[in-house]
Amino acid sequence: MKRWPFRPAGRAAAALACTSLVASPLLAQANSVGIEAAIRNKVEIRAAATKKVKPAVLHDRAFLGDQVQTDKASQLQILLLDRSTFTVGASARVTIDRFVYDPAANRRDVGISVARGAFRFMSGRSVGKPTGPVSVRTPVATIGIRGTIFEGVVGEEAEKIAEREPAVGKVKSDSDDASLIVLRGPGPRTQGDTIPGAIDVSAGDRTATLNEADLAAYVPRRGAAPIVFRLSPAGLLALQSLLRTVPEEGGGGNGGHGSRDALIGAAGVAAEILLGGKNKRNVQSQGQKQPSKPPPPRGSPNGNQ
Repeated sequence: MKRWPFRPAGRAAAALACTSLVASPLLAQANSVGIEAAIRNKVEIRAAATKKVKPAVLHDRAFLGDQVQTDKASQLQILLLDRSTFTVGASARVTIDRFVYDPAANRRDVGISVARGAFRFMSGRSVGKPTGPVSVRTPVATIGIRGTIFEGVVGEEAEKIAEREPAVGKVKSDSDDASLIVLRGPGPRTQGDTIPGAIDVSAGDRTATLNEADLAAYVPRRGAAPIVFRLSPAGLLALQSLLRTVPEEGGGGNGGHGSRDALIGAAGVAAEILLGGKNKRNVQSQGQKQPSKPPPPRGSPNGNQ
């Protein structure tokens, strides 16, 4: 089996103050970090300010420190101010605990904590390509992001997927904290930022760099080093089943890229809402059907001759 080098992880940077700089008048309220761009089934938000729990609402603002909790077969897609997209998958608990974005200086600093469940991060597809650290923390690992798309899951589902992989098998794992992370990179129909990028997975005083599509790192428990391997197609499908944001015909074909391409499309529409609000009426929560367009008449430029 091919081995990927490890290098000692450096000390974590000191935590920055929880601050949000607002880029749009639509999100002018203090500590707003983005909008709830797509919702499927049961999603609840525990507000940082009031500690009260309420259902997620399409196009509502997302705030710093709010805790997202999803039920089974449920998802929430958050479009952040820097146009990054964070999808919270099934049975998850996630908090955006650090968010600084300064569009004038083209700088950002983002930190997200995932306590359990599935998640996906897609770097912002803006022209400016903001610089600055973006990280996702699980109970056992820290993921540093360098312009890409990656997916992960924390908890029992991570353990189940990993133990079916020949490169991992049966290892001592904590079913509450075990974390599986996989680099996806841009999809076949991705537009704009198509750089594959990379992620650094730090755990157990080691850091593994994932810089090829479908490379994965499994951290089975606290203090354990990442186990690096290439996730099988079956493993990818198992992970994506926890992350689908829209129904897919044929069970998500296209070599497993269907979910990713659908997410990219939805994020583009959500960006219109975030930055201009022009298409707000045309975006619907998951499960609502868009009216079908009638076919063009025969003999028209777009119809059959």
